[in-house]
Amino acid sequence: MLRLTNKWIWVAIAALLAPFVIVAGVTVLALGITDSETVQVQESLEPGTVPTAYVALIEKAATTCSILSAPLLAAQFYQESGFDPNAVSDTGAEGIAQFEPYTWTTWASPNDGDGKENPFNPADEIPAAARFDCALASQLSKVPGDAVGNMLAGYNAGAGAVISANGIPHISQTENYVKNIEALEKSFAKPTTTTISASSVAVQAIKFAYERLGTPYLYGGTGTAAENGEFDCSGLTQAAYASAGVTLPRVAAEQWYAGVHIPRSQLEPGDLVFFATNVNDPSTIEHVGIYVGGGAMIDSPHTGSVIRFDAIDGFNPTYIGAVRPYSTVPSWPVATGVASATASATASK
Repeated sequence: MLRLTNKWIWVAIAALLAPFVIVAGVTVLALGITDSETVQVQESLEPGTVPTAYVALIEKAATTCSILSAPLLAAQFYQESGFDPNAVSDTGAEGIAQFEPYTWTTWASPNDGDGKENPFNPADEIPAAARFDCALASQLSKVPGDAVGNMLAGYNAGAGAVISANGIPHISQTENYVKNIEALEKSFAKPTTTTISASSVAVQAIKFAYERLGTPYLYGGTGTAAENGEFDCSGLTQAAYASAGVTLPRVAAEQWYAGVHIPRSQLEPGDLVFFATNVNDPSTIEHVGIYVGGGAMIDSPHTGSVIRFDAIDGFNPTYIGAVRPYSTVPSWPVATGVASATASATASK
């Protein structure tokens, strides 16, 4: 049973989906979507992208030196631990910033005022990570290439490895580390412009989901033949964008970081819309759908339901925000709390 009751929403949906019914070859023009993406220099954290408890700590730490920004630090901590202050890697790296114990003794200080240097306390470890980043940036300032990339590579593989390589070393884990953080930085940043263009891949994603209306929900479903082509919420969005050549992570809470965050007033068809039990904590995201216009989405809601249209207002859990996926997104999973053998041999943090 569909939950939409407002006839005007249905009118909007009918108008939006008419091209799918009339012709299989959906075009960008049909939905008025342009084939471009916004690349911006962004400094402020987008609300809702970082757990509230860490926002002020990250914003303050970002002032440690000019190369840092709050979105860059947020992306780094998400890459390191997924914002888990209790994370411990298989090499013994600890906390939200994943300091190795022997490095922690160099950069630690009791910033929370309790007189203790605790790597599992973000109030201690976040400013320590910023100081370490800044020191690396200074040490590597004469190395050719991108200064931010070199700094991040130094955090992951050690300054010596960057100096020896005369840039980012050809270590797979380090190269992916730098690539992911630089891509994720935009996901944590508050846009500095009011216009963010959508990608044409959104058209194909909507088409994929529309063609599967009425398909039963399957917990953990990704649409394989063994699953009878059935999906859960994030399985549907992942498959829809995969049909357009965009690789999204598997779960909704990670898809939250797969693109630019869009204000409600700028929602366009194809945007991913997210729902959480606590709108101040993105780790509580439990649901995702594909926005189709008129205040509605296509989604696969829960056991016993089917892929259908739902209104984003009044949905349970609560709407937390939206993301416009990049054509190119980071490698998933992101967090490197479980370090590889290669990385552990060269890591300095």
